[in-house]
Amino acid sequence: MRFTSEQLLDDGVLERGFTLDDIPGILWTPAPSPASAPAPLILIGHPPLGLGRMYPRLVGRARYYATRYGFAAATIELPGSGDRPRWDVAERARADLRRAMTAGGPVGGEIIDALILPLVEKSVPEWRAALDALLLLPEIGGPVGYEGGVISIGVRLAAVEPRIVAAGFFAGSLIPARMFEEARRVTIPLHVLLQWDDEGNDRQAALDLFDAFGSREKTLHANMGGHTGVPQFELDPGARFFARHLR
Repeated sequence: MRFTSEQLLDDGVLERGFTLDDIPGILWTPAPSPASAPAPLILIGHPPLGLGRMYPRLVGRARYYATRYGFAAATIELPGSGDRPRWDVAERARADLRRAMTAGGPVGGEIIDALILPLVEKSVPEWRAALDALLLLPEIGGPVGYEGGVISIGVRLAAVEPRIVAAGFFAGSLIPARMFEEARRVTIPLHVLLQWDDEGNDRQAALDLFDAFGSREKTLHANMGGHTGVPQFELDPGARFFARHLR
């Protein structure tokens, strides 16, 4: 991991850009104090829209976690997004999805699989490599949580990465059928947000996925509104969920 930029935000949170094998990322750490111990870490996922476009939402969450709870937070750029090289597989799948949605019919399983499964296969090892590097830093000590992003990436990470002890998901995303089987292997505590009127996602599929999770502790918060209408007040229950499990 190589740090490429550094700035101290006005609330004392340190923001550092980094690269890991040419994958860009951002790390936020809380202001140190004489009694500071290594901070727990939250990995913040995001949709494949690019870190630049997602930055305002990401930094808002990271600063809240750092200033209110003393958590570090980090994110990385997804394959084929932002400044990373174009990825033909993803470009073709997105084009097929746009055509299907423009036609007004249901999005078939083949299109969903072609769009999501390669992204899961490529990005999950990158997230795990980033976690390896982040946990070597003296200011970060774990435990680790994961939140947000493409839910299928979160499902796979929660199923295969033992260092992640709790996860917060945004229900939705186009869900490949095989993810329902993988969800049964997820046993860590979960906090899931669902937008009831999400225009681009199948509500029933989101509910079925929640039902499939093997976790004994799982909570679903459903709110009225579309995909981008998650209420601001949901930030605090999610943060308190992580405080219960990362402290």
